[in-house]
Amino acid sequence: MRVGDTLPPLEIPVTRTLIVAGAIASRDYQDVHHDAVLAREKGSPDIFMNILTTNGLVGRYVTDRLGPHTVLRKVAIRLGAPNHPGDTMTLTGTVTALDGATAEIGIVGANGLGRHVTGTVTVSLRPGAAA
Repeated sequence: MRVGDTLPPLEIPVTRTLIVAGAIASRDYQDVHHDAVLAREKGSPDIFMNILTTNGLVGRYVTDRLGPHTVLRKVAIRLGAPNHPGDTMTLTGTVTALDGATAEIGIVGANGLGRHVTGTVTVSLRPGAAA
């Protein structure tokens, strides 16, 4: 692994089930994550994904790409365009820093509206991790 290396992209279909299940799993019962009528009343075209679901998907992306020996040390993300049902979010990553067994990965998750998530993930690469 070298600075500048890219991780293979991951396309995630954004389904109504994914959005609602993620909200329930993270105990986020805000109506905008499960009730389309109330989300529309509040100005959104539909329900949208919460940040905790996005955070989990970012972590999954990095560990799936780097292997089971990868340990997440820090996930720092910022949301942008919402993920609505029927769209696809494509996660991409680039190695931005290396220090021994620690790597920093710059992350972008884009959908049809633009960038849904941007940020960095810091990982420890234990022996056996993908390089």
